[in-house]
Amino acid sequence: MAITETHQNSATITTTERFLASNSTTKTDQTTDGAYQLWLDFNALGDGDEYRVRVYERISSGGTTRAAMEWTVAHAQSEPMFVTPTLILMHGWEYSLTKLAGADCAIPWSIRQIA
Repeated sequence: MAITETHQNSATITTTERFLASNSTTKTDQTTDGAYQLWLDFNALGDGDEYRVRVYERISSGGTTRAAMEWTVAHAQSEPMFVTPTLILMHGWEYSLTKLAGADCAIPWSIRQIA
C-alpha cells in the first residue's frame, strides 16, 4: 500500500475559513477516494489563539457536503503537531482551518493518503 502526500502548503489563517486541499477560501470538493489524514503544525500559536479544524464529506455522490468532524486547538502548544484520525473519504471531501480568536498565524499543513 503506497503512502502519498496529496496536498502540502502553508498559509496565514484568518477568520475566513481556509480550505486546505483546495488551498483557497473557496471550497472545492475533492473526489479522489482514499484513506486520508491531516497533519497541522501549530508551533506558531500563542496564548489566546484559538483555531477550528474541520473535515467535510458527502454521504453519497449526489449528496450535500457537510461538516463531519470538528476540533478546536487553543493557546501555545507543548506538542504543536496536530494529527486527525485517518478517515475513509470518497464522495466530496475537504479539510478546513479557521481562526476563532487571537492572532493570524502561518500554519503549515500536509494531507496524506493511504491507498
